[in-house]
Amino acid sequence: MTTTTPPYTAERPARDRAQAADAPLAAEVRRSTATRTQADVILVAGAGAAALSLAAFLVTRVIPDANVLGYLVISYLLFLAVYGVLVALDDDGRTVRDRLASVVVHSLAALAMIALVFIVVFTFFRGREALGHLNFFTSDMQKAGPLDPLTVGGIVHGAVGTLIEITIALVIVVPLGLACAVYLNEARGPLPRFVRTVVEAMTALPSIVAGLFILASVVLTLGLARCGLAAGLAISVMMLPIVIRASDVVLRLVPGSLKEASYAMGAPKWRTVWHVILPTARSGLTTAVLLGTARGIGETSPVLLTAGFGSSLNFNFLSGPMVSLPLATFIFSGSPEKTMIARGFGAAAALLALVLVLFALARVFGGRQAGELSTRGQRRRAQESLRDLERLNSRQRGGAQVGAQA
Repeated sequence: MTTTTPPYTAERPARDRAQAADAPLAAEVRRSTATRTQADVILVAGAGAAALSLAAFLVTRVIPDANVLGYLVISYLLFLAVYGVLVALDDDGRTVRDRLASVVVHSLAALAMIALVFIVVFTFFRGREALGHLNFFTSDMQKAGPLDPLTVGGIVHGAVGTLIEITIALVIVVPLGLACAVYLNEARGPLPRFVRTVVEAMTALPSIVAGLFILASVVLTLGLARCGLAAGLAISVMMLPIVIRASDVVLRLVPGSLKEASYAMGAPKWRTVWHVILPTARSGLTTAVLLGTARGIGETSPVLLTAGFGSSLNFNFLSGPMVSLPLATFIFSGSPEKTMIARGFGAAAALLALVLVLFALARVFGGRQAGELSTRGQRRRAQESLRDLERLNSRQRGGAQVGAQA
């Protein structure tokens, strides 16, 4: 008895494909693109509750000497472990690593936000006694002493000094920083690489070194008095590398196609930089200037070395001591008197409010993207479009009348 295998025929694959086509299709499962689902929220909540319970058991039974900080650290570590186990029940190892990394990143962001909120709330809470008096914002400390109540004296000299010094620093830093950033992006050769290395090294320059540099080179060598101008120069030394480095990164993000299109239309390099590169990166350059301003507006030691400390209001930045709000905060907080400590926290709260106002103004005036018009510009463009439309209509009516007469 012999068995024979059916011969291979060319029609068999076609028949299989036809049968597969006639088979009912499985229902397509729609994939959710949401970053977080209800199941994820339940997993996080369950892991958090389990971690807190296990940490409470360990702190009370196993590690009774642990403090609040130790309890929080243990709870967080247990949360990561429990959450990883819960995710691993339904997903693979890659998903577990992704979820754990996401949890760690969000935890760090939440920790930073909590620290920021705590600093702001604590500063305003401790300075509420000084902030409640009008004279705190309209008077200086010329007639007030450490034992005087909060109804005498204020910080107007520190606020004015801060504004004058940071204005001097911005006048120096903004053109120099942007010009250097453009040079680093447009020039080629060993010199730009050397300049970039020096700028990156200067970002870690201690503020006391910047103050000593201006004190030795400008005050002692050139004979300039210790004043607001010297303090502005010292602050500019601290701000300049921050602005250059941040602007350099922003200018690298400008698409090369924009520059190539400008060069193709015959525009020279300076016009391309002025009309294409800088407007495109305006929002990022504003952020770079803000970073430098945030670094310079909180400096204390350069101002103390180059401008000194005074208790009276001084508008002349070429002579006389000129105090700043950070320096006033440092001096007031170092006093053992409660009223002076309250003035110190009040000055710190005023400094925070001043920085917030400056940032808001900078975002309003410099936060628009390239080509985005202001409200006034949009109205002007609409009016010009209406005038163009009326002119075209008048030309068409005039042409129609001429044709009718002919």
